[in-house]
Amino acid sequence: MSWHRRLVNLLRPGSVWRDIDREMAFHLEERVDELVAGGMSPAEARRTARRQFGRVEIIRRRIRDVDVVGWLESLLFDVRYALRALNTHRGFTLVAVLSLGLGIGANTAIFSLIDAVLLRSVPVRRPEQLVRLSMSDGNSIFTNPLWEQIRDRQGALEGTFAFADQEAFDLSRGGVVRHAPGALVSGDYFRVLGVQAAAGRLLGRADDVRGCPGTAVLSHGFWEREYGGAMDAIGRTLSLDGHRFRIVGVTRAGFSGIDVGHAAQVFVPLCAIAIVRPGRDILDGRSTWFLSVFGRLGPSESLRTARAGLAAISRGTFASTVPGHWTAKEQSSYRRTTLTADRAGNGVSRLRDQYDHALFVLLLVVAVVLLIACANVAQLLLARTTARGHELAVRRALGAGRARLARQTLVESLIVSLLGAGVGLVFARWSAGLVVGFLSRGRGPVVLDLSLDPRVLGFTVGVAVLTGILFGLVPALRSGATPPLSAIRASGRGLVGDARPGLARGLVAAQVALSFVLVAGAGLLVASFQHLDSVDPGFRRDGVLVVRADWSHLHLSAAERAAVPRTLLDRVRSLPGVRSAGASLLTPISGVAWNEDVAVDGFTPKSERDALVWFNGITDGYLRALGTRLLAGRDFTPRDDAGSAKVVLVNRAMAHRFFGDADPLGKTVRISEHDSLADPMEVVGVVEDAKYRKLDETELATAYVPLAQTELWEPTVQLSLRTGGAPEALVPEVTRVVRALDASITLEFTTLSRQVSSSLARPRLLATLSGFFGLLALVLAVIGLYGTMSYGVARRRNEIGVRIALGAPRARILAMVAREAALVVATGIAAGLVLSLGATRLVASFLYGITATDPVTLTLSAIALSAVALAAALVPAWRAATVDPMVALREE
Repeated sequence: MSWHRRLVNLLRPGSVWRDIDREMAFHLEERVDELVAGGMSPAEARRTARRQFGRVEIIRRRIRDVDVVGWLESLLFDVRYALRALNTHRGFTLVAVLSLGLGIGANTAIFSLIDAVLLRSVPVRRPEQLVRLSMSDGNSIFTNPLWEQIRDRQGALEGTFAFADQEAFDLSRGGVVRHAPGALVSGDYFRVLGVQAAAGRLLGRADDVRGCPGTAVLSHGFWEREYGGAMDAIGRTLSLDGHRFRIVGVTRAGFSGIDVGHAAQVFVPLCAIAIVRPGRDILDGRSTWFLSVFGRLGPSESLRTARAGLAAISRGTFASTVPGHWTAKEQSSYRRTTLTADRAGNGVSRLRDQYDHALFVLLLVVAVVLLIACANVAQLLLARTTARGHELAVRRALGAGRARLARQTLVESLIVSLLGAGVGLVFARWSAGLVVGFLSRGRGPVVLDLSLDPRVLGFTVGVAVLTGILFGLVPALRSGATPPLSAIRASGRGLVGDARPGLARGLVAAQVALSFVLVAGAGLLVASFQHLDSVDPGFRRDGVLVVRADWSHLHLSAAERAAVPRTLLDRVRSLPGVRSAGASLLTPISGVAWNEDVAVDGFTPKSERDALVWFNGITDGYLRALGTRLLAGRDFTPRDDAGSAKVVLVNRAMAHRFFGDADPLGKTVRISEHDSLADPMEVVGVVEDAKYRKLDETELATAYVPLAQTELWEPTVQLSLRTGGAPEALVPEVTRVVRALDASITLEFTTLSRQVSSSLARPRLLATLSGFFGLLALVLAVIGLYGTMSYGVARRRNEIGVRIALGAPRARILAMVAREAALVVATGIAAGLVLSLGATRLVASFLYGITATDPVTLTLSAIALSAVALAAALVPAWRAATVDPMVALREE
């Protein structure tokens, strides 16, 4: 009989039995007829036929096993039985499902983030054919001249494109900015990626030519949100950074670029950078590195062939794009560079570069949490198996095999784990979104596709099945291990078989050990975050409003543009509530930096980075607004303008490096411009060290130059306003006075405190999640210890009653149970200490101000875990000490 026919029979049990009965009756009657024909009487022939036919019921079942998938039917029976048992013992089911749900959910949440950030392919045509171009020195960022040479010379790839993600375009036309993430893309961007238009058309090569007019393509989500999905949006104009762009099309739904985490909403041609960044020769700049270059392999093309083709064009490509102002040594090294390519089906991602190691560490953490949850459920199942010893013994005595009993127990554990997986999926969706919220507290909003794709679903189901087998295997093997006779005899006293307390205690000790590792790791990360958050940055972060003012839309002469920062500063200084204010090129911990090599008379650098100095252009009042102290000399004044002698302030670290113990005041510093030196700048003051890029950096040599003597990168400036109240309260007044000056000036507001806090997104995420998972592990371990000790007390109730009846003091009983719990906890902590000495090194790179083997953290973790665990053990210990001996002996 074919297998599919047998499956059909499984769904029609009544019909199968009737068919078997009819077939057996036919064969029986046929044999009776043969015997009657041989001379027997009908009655004797029927008795003989039945005797020869054998036991009818056994034959019926054997035939049915042939006609039906018997093992599947018995498996379905086991499933139904397990569901009834779990429904009967709802307390056990609830604890087990919730424990596993938290463990599986945490694993699924972290894996879904890893899948979205690291593993998932970008939503384009045949992403496995995408490659990213890079150079032999490891650099994967290109200049526009380099990109144009690659585009025109290469023949090894089916197509190439370049793009630069724009952090945000400003959609406003003056006043408070309204951001829309965007991307500058080359003409073949959409064609090579295979992206189709949902409306209008997409950008092509004809759109990406020097001097191009402003055209834009919208993402599908932006189109629906801003224009309600109206078709008449095509052809309308959109303001980007104050410039008009004509909308020519909309991308299909689901596509927002190939920078994972950065969802571009507006795409403009690469040539349009001349529109949004006027006055900056970016397209011809041979030292302006800002482009990522991708290509697509042909259907029959290999990566090796593509690399060979790129290497062949490298010599001419780099020879024709040598930056003219570089030194001879730098130019020679540049000419020797070669191109290569690597597969890049998962796109690019700054989020990936920042969080890949952190996500894998978190995955290990949640895996340990899941192991602890598995140990908990294994203990519960062991207790249930022991309590069901009489039932299992009776079933064995009636002929059930050990394999069948083991399978039934294993089926129950798998159902529990699958129910836990269902709870875990709900928990994962919520917690993964929460983690993305943490990530978005960094430099900008993070957008990730957290949909339940086959990979995440397969991971969840795989983890559920694996955990079900893991915690159910030992109880399954133990289910039929007790001899039936001894189990039936013992059942009269309420005790069945050997509970193997050593196994349960071993599981608890393992839980305590793993919990200690997580608690210690969480303690290190939380302490590190606290150290980092409380470090003295060299400025006062509270009470400062940071205003980014952009006047690129104003049609002003060079002299008029240069006067705008001073005009803005004078306007905001007059506002009530502003105690001090200053303007600067950049603000600390902002993600923007400016460094130069400098030359100082009498100083010989010992390495290339020894002469590197970090710069900022500031006005008078800036240091006072930030609360950075002047240690010697003078601050800048309004007289330090473009027409006066060049001056500079240096921090203590720079003064010590370049001038040693000598007084730096009056000394001169020059910026090295490759083979030449800029005009000398006189040191007029020394300021205290302040953090520049991040809080965990060592003191950097930093120099401050007057903003009026600095060439602005863009027509923008950062205003820092200190107030005695809430900084946000100044926003309406700042907006009012700036609009009175010129309504087209755009403003972006933040606070210095929020800016610094954003830089702590990763350590905050690690500290928060590790603390949560450490607490969860601690709770699970405590539940496991409490359950094991409670079960042990219940199992030894008769023994404890006899001890009390014979005169044992209750304090001794209490001490006996507490001593057993203390031994389990001590064993677990000792094992956890050994494990943690190696495991905490995984987080060493995330620590600040503390070592991975910090004795204080390890000691406090041991004390906390011991105190909580022993407190949980006191309840069953007290219950043991208060056992009524008469009740216990009556049970005996």
